[in-house]
Amino acid sequence: MPTISLCMIVKNEEMHIARCLDSVAELVEEIVIVDTGSTDRTVEIVSDYTSKVYSYPWKDDFSDARNYSFSKASMDYCMWMDADDILEESEKDNFLRLKQSLTPDIDIVMMKYNTSN
Repeated sequence: MPTISLCMIVKNEEMHIARCLDSVAELVEEIVIVDTGSTDRTVEIVSDYTSKVYSYPWKDDFSDARNYSFSKASMDYCMWMDADDILEESEKDNFLRLKQSLTPDIDIVMMKYNTSN
């Protein structure tokens, strides 16, 4: 089965990040977090999920930070989420079926997403 790196850029997301990561942590092989200057407990919280936590100076460019997170990934595919996104419990089986069906000729998959409240 293909492997997936969850790659996230975050800043001051202590209110949402655990819910997001809890929704997908068991479905991905790697979590990569790029923090762009949090002053809250974000880094402490994400460190409970992964040792791949990187500080990155914000350059007013989301694509630059996102690409940096992708550069730290080591799995077959990269997945990105924002800290207020979640994968609903009812969608986890669908996600796993999709993951099992991925073949090397598939470059990108887009999925419906849900944001937390």
